[in-house]
Amino acid sequence: MSRGIFPFMGGGITIEFEDLAKRFDMRVVFRSVSGRVAPGEVLAVTGPNGSGKSTLVTILCGLVRATRGRVLYREGSGEIPRESWRDHLGIVAPAMSLYEELDALENLRFFALVRGVDDAETRCRASLERVGLDPDRTTPVRGFSTGMHQRLKIAQAVLHDPQVLFLDEPGANLDPAGQDWLEKLVASERDAGKTIVLATNDLREMEWGTSRVALSG
Repeated sequence: MSRGIFPFMGGGITIEFEDLAKRFDMRVVFRSVSGRVAPGEVLAVTGPNGSGKSTLVTILCGLVRATRGRVLYREGSGEIPRESWRDHLGIVAPAMSLYEELDALENLRFFALVRGVDDAETRCRASLERVGLDPDRTTPVRGFSTGMHQRLKIAQAVLHDPQVLFLDEPGANLDPAGQDWLEKLVASERDAGKTIVLATNDLREMEWGTSRVALSG
């Protein structure tokens, strides 16, 4: 998809990270990783399997602490404290779990309750429709295809209209039509001024980035 990239001029959250390193026991995952992503930008985190893409994402969203280095969230001229990061984030990741015994709408109702989403029923239905799932379908999630699972994970991530999106292998299990839809969704979120971190080793998804951090493994 051809597109022009223009800087987003509104508010939003900028993420800056400097000299990040991560070690598990004696294994060094990566060292000296730095970068920045601002509202209206997509940072593509690339590299072969095992290079630390998912680990970097978990550090940037505050789930794991780096062995060395620092991560800052800025809104305007002010810094957002780490304990408040979660309020601004939507996350899609392979390790995310859904409630298999519930249907799609029931899953989103639960996530909306946890997050304290206003006008939850309307938002849940709109999020499912946005990702191409029928909010009135009562099939338990255990009966979903892998592609439908992935679409539901994405619906959960955008449910509360977060300012920052972390997408770790978001196209996993999507067919070509799903990939086309995902590209449009990422472009829409970017154009709306969201700050997006996209971890991928898919060549097509790499092209969605406005900047890139390449991990070598």
